[in-house]
Amino acid sequence: MTDAKQQLIEHISADAVFHGDFTLTSGKKATYYVDMRRVSLDHRVAPLIGQVMIDLIADIPDIFAVGGMTMGADPIASAMLHQGAARGLSYHAFVVRKEPKDHGRGRQVEGPELEGKRVIVLEDTSTTGGSPLAAIEALEKVGAIIAGVAVVVDRDTGAKERIEAAGYPYYSAIGLGELGLTP
Repeated sequence: MTDAKQQLIEHISADAVFHGDFTLTSGKKATYYVDMRRVSLDHRVAPLIGQVMIDLIADIPDIFAVGGMTMGADPIASAMLHQGAARGLSYHAFVVRKEPKDHGRGRQVEGPELEGKRVIVLEDTSTTGGSPLAAIEALEKVGAIIAGVAVVVDRDTGAKERIEAAGYPYYSAIGLGELGLTP
């Protein structure tokens, strides 16, 4: 395990894991909540997220851009964009809106043109895989080639299986066990 990953696990465990009764985006109930924005928007932790996620996708060839559904994926993509630049890599970032804009250019996918480009769909915390699959649907409409889905924390509640069943590679940086949690 890299030092950056160990530090990231420590920050998530200390600052982003909350215990209680929660309803997740998927509608599922949980006794803990991993609020990644508590760390992904923290100046100390965002660089670690960028480093860990770049390491996670390092062996995937020809990645042009990273991003996913706003808002969970936005700080992850930004961290990867900046940490990639620091390493001499040229990852672009994109944002997928829930719905196309009703004004301007009416775009659902913002950022560089992605037609024919290989992209990684990001998610901060994965439960059912619904958000990455929604992002994939929008991305495929603009002609992007989905090289995989990469998540920071996998809740181990079926997202991996659902995304792989849809035909996309799934990568996760941190599992629940590493945070001292169980599904």
